[in-house]
Formats: sequence, C-alpha cells, structure tokens
Amino acid sequence: MDINQIINAVILGVVEGLTEFLPISSTGHLILAGDLLHFNDEKAKVFTVVIQVGAILAICWEYRVKIFNVIRNLFHDRQAQKFVLNLGIAFLPLALLGLAFGKHIKAVLFKPIPVALAFIVGAFIIIWAEKREHKITVESVDDITPLDALKLGFAQAFALIPGTSRSGATIIGGLFFGLSRKAATEFSFFLAIPTLMLASAYDLYKHRELLNLHDDGALFAVGLIAAFLSAIVAVKGLLRYISHHNFIVFAWYRILFGIVVIASAYGGLVNWTTE
Repeated sequence: MDINQIINAVILGVVEGLTEFLPISSTGHLILAGDLLHFNDEKAKVFTVVIQVGAILAICWEYRVKIFNVIRNLFHDRQAQKFVLNLGIAFLPLALLGLAFGKHIKAVLFKPIPVALAFIVGAFIIIWAEKREHKITVESVDDITPLDALKLGFAQAFALIPGTSRSGATIIGGLFFGLSRKAATEFSFFLAIPTLMLASAYDLYKHRELLNLHDDGALFAVGLIAAFLSAIVAVKGLLRYISHHNFIVFAWYRILFGIVVIASAYGGLVNWTTE
C-alpha cells in the first residue's frame, strides 16, 4: 500500500465519519470525494462498506454504557425491552421498503438532478421543521413509544431516495413528531446500529469476491480507523451543537451541496452513477 492509497483511505474515512450522522447525506459526499480522488472502482464499493462499519462502531463506543446495560438487563428490565423493541419497529419500514423497491429507486433516482433535488428539498423541509412551533412531547430516547418508533421508521425510509440522508430523515421526522432535538438525534444514532450493520453485512456478502484482506487489509484498516475517530468527533460535536442551536445551518449547507452536485455533474467533474 503506497502513500497515495493511505491518504485516500484517510480522506474517505474522515468524510464518512463526519457525514454519516449529520443530516447532510454521506453517500453524496463519498461519491464526490471518491471521484475527485479517482477511487471509484469495484474495490471502492467494499471500502465504502468497511468505513461505514467504522462509523457505526463509533456509535457503539460512544454509547457503550447504555448498550451494555440494555444487553445485560434485556431479559428482566422492561425499559431495556422497550428500547430494543422500538429499534426493531423503527428498523422494519426501511428494511421492507428497501427490499421491495430499493434497487428500482436507485436505478431511477441516482442521477444528478434527482440527487441535487433531494438535497435541496430536504433543506427546505429542515427549515420548515425548525420554523414551525415545536411542541416537545418526548424529551429523551427512553420516552419514545412503539408508535413513535414506527413513525420514525417511516421517516427513515425516505432515505431510500438518494441524497436524502438517513440520519437527516430520522432526526427531522422526530422534530415533526414531537421529539426534542436531543431525543431525535440520539435515536437516529441508535437506529443506525441495526440499520447500517445489517446493510453493511449484506453488501459485504454481495461483494465478497472483492474482499481481499491479504492485499487490501491495511487499506481497509486505515479507512475504518479514520471513520471511527472522525465519527466520534462528529457525534460529540453534533450533540454539543444542538444543545444551543437548531438544524438550519445544515439546510443551507444542503442547498450549497445540491448546487455542487449539479455543477460537478454537468461540468464533467463527477460521474454520478451507481456503478
């Protein structure tokens, strides 16, 4: 592994870690960064999955105490059981709709204009969610009911539209459903664990012939560590930020990035395809 590969692995790992849990769509950023770095071949597909695992592990580390307590108390504590049930309920809509329509949606919508529109429309939805009167009925993750979880699951399912952002759809859906910013954000973190872990396992299995740890193990390890560390920074920073601010800054960023998507595509800088 040469120095250029190491640099590319670090850059893409950092991009994944910083964008996965913010409401700005990690997919769009990874496509743009991958094309600019000329790392968009078959190996890049597996690399993207691996660094996504690194971001998920950051959530597991940051919330290790809660996760450990839930696992330890699962068979005799109703709160722990409700927490796991809520995650299961919230996971189902995306999983079922993804299996049914995910491939078709990707084929039809993974083009510059739909992706850019998803960025920009999502931005205006964020602004709408923040400008409306926000009546909080759910202060913390532990207050979420199974019905709340189902609604959040359907909100997350909008992430099937390329450029939407899984975390953004869940968080902003939570604001519409009466969750506090902290509850909506933390639930999006926890929901990422089953959602992204299972999606990553499926993608690694699907591309298993490309998973060559002998030749690429060091590259994958560098990217995973970079994603892990940067995701910790992003999660801590986001929680600090929302304690005093709203999400509108991310809306303006999405509008800017939507313009970048269109400009990069029509300027021939990025080939916005799924292959």
